Amino acid sequence: MTSSGHVFDMVRHWEREDPGRIALRFGEHARTWGELAARVRRHATAQAAAGLAPGDRVAFVDKNHAACLETTLACGLAGTVNAVVNFRLAPAELAYVLNDSGARVVFAGAELLPVLEQIRDDLDAVERVITVGGDEDGYEAFLDTGSDSEPGHHAGPDDCFLQLYTSGTTGHPKGAMLTHRSLGAHSVAAADAFGFTRDSVNMVAMPLFHVGGTSWALAGMSRGCETIVVREIVPADILARFGPERVTHAFFVPAVFGFFLQVPGVADFDYSSLRCLGYGGSPMPTPLLHKAMDVFPVGFYQVYGMTEASGVFAVLGPGDHRDTAHPERLTSAGRPVDGVEVRVVDPATGEPVPDGQLGEFQVRSEQVMSGYWRRPKETEATIVAGWLRTGDAGRRDEHGYLYLEDRVKDMIITGGENVYPAEVERVLAEYPGVAECAVIGVPDDKWGETVKAVLVPAEGATLDEDDVIEFCRARLARYKCPATVDVVESLPRNATGKILKRTLRAPYWAGRQRAL
Repeated sequence: MTSSGHVFDMVRHWEREDPGRIALRFGEHARTWGELAARVRRHATAQAAAGLAPGDRVAFVDKNHAACLETTLACGLAGTVNAVVNFRLAPAELAYVLNDSGARVVFAGAELLPVLEQIRDDLDAVERVITVGGDEDGYEAFLDTGSDSEPGHHAGPDDCFLQLYTSGTTGHPKGAMLTHRSLGAHSVAAADAFGFTRDSVNMVAMPLFHVGGTSWALAGMSRGCETIVVREIVPADILARFGPERVTHAFFVPAVFGFFLQVPGVADFDYSSLRCLGYGGSPMPTPLLHKAMDVFPVGFYQVYGMTEASGVFAVLGPGDHRDTAHPERLTSAGRPVDGVEVRVVDPATGEPVPDGQLGEFQVRSEQVMSGYWRRPKETEATIVAGWLRTGDAGRRDEHGYLYLEDRVKDMIITGGENVYPAEVERVLAEYPGVAECAVIGVPDDKWGETVKAVLVPAEGATLDEDDVIEFCRARLARYKCPATVDVVESLPRNATGKILKRTLRAPYWAGRQRAL
């Protein structure tokens, strides 16, 4: 798979080179490259036989399943688009995403059918639901309606074939349109960065509705390696599979490493085949990372990426993880992968800032999505003059390492000065008796915005607002210090535990112009 090629090119290549080699494992099933190629062709032609045309969307709603990867590859061949949907969504959220995608056919895991039944009458475009797995499996019968030939459609490099939905924490989810070019460029860069080779065995355990699932899988497949799809994460089971299945590569979010370390006898499993353990999606607490590196004698790779960039665009490699001369780099997100430019700009002016200065990370690469599905205004606001606005605030050091600090949307502009809440929150966290803290901007007639700290006291502690402010003034520039302090019992959070600063800001900005 090349940066300008077609996603099915890699399947054709490995089918021709080594058709009997195992390409994909899932549960009790193992597919060779020859078998996988044949199944994808049948899937693509079955879509055409079902009346689907290039540009049409299908949707896949299930826990991890090999059929999801087959569907994505088949869509690339047929010219259609696989919208892989988060199976954890509430019924109303699921209905919204399916309607937004315009999917005509939904491939649904047997476990998810009850949820789909609840919302069936609310789905505008869905003509057919095909069950995947279970006693009433219809997926194999669907493949049987296809043929061994390839469809006549020839996709262009900028055609979308995979649509992944971004988080909806600040509004409705948006469908990022990933193309043959963007995912091809990502596969090349990621395969190089993580050292995928033909003899690698790649475990895909993260959900396929995330780039950490599907893009991670495609990167390994591009090098012809064996891919193992894990249906769901059961920590002890995954640890037990590493050795017998000779897994070389795997990627997990930091929380999973915490689960691994709680498994009895975690140090006694067979890790002899492992070469790469990737992590990302959220910061890895340094103590947890040190414990993990002590237990797993393997190369650790931290990734920084996003859906809109088809996956990872910066990596902190194993050498940096164990570099005793530069321990501070463990807090870095690494350096850009090949083919990616990252710059840091002042979010207010869009002008680049010097190394060491805080600003917004922007990315330029062939990896960048073609846009958001049916959202031209959001696309124009996100991709500006060829640069993808990440919405992440941070800095780059003189050696090119990226350090994430905050979200740009949470930045406070007070008297023309930019204040990143994370800077202030780090100081507040050191104040005795503070259990949790959040910093927001509130309207001010003189300065535009001022800094407000919202604090949750530790059990039995009493917080003095004036003393908190003085504590900050001894450690921060005055304009960064809270002008006011609220003490509350708890902070609002979403289902994943993220503090909802939008909710904290809302009462203060009602009727005003700030975008929450």
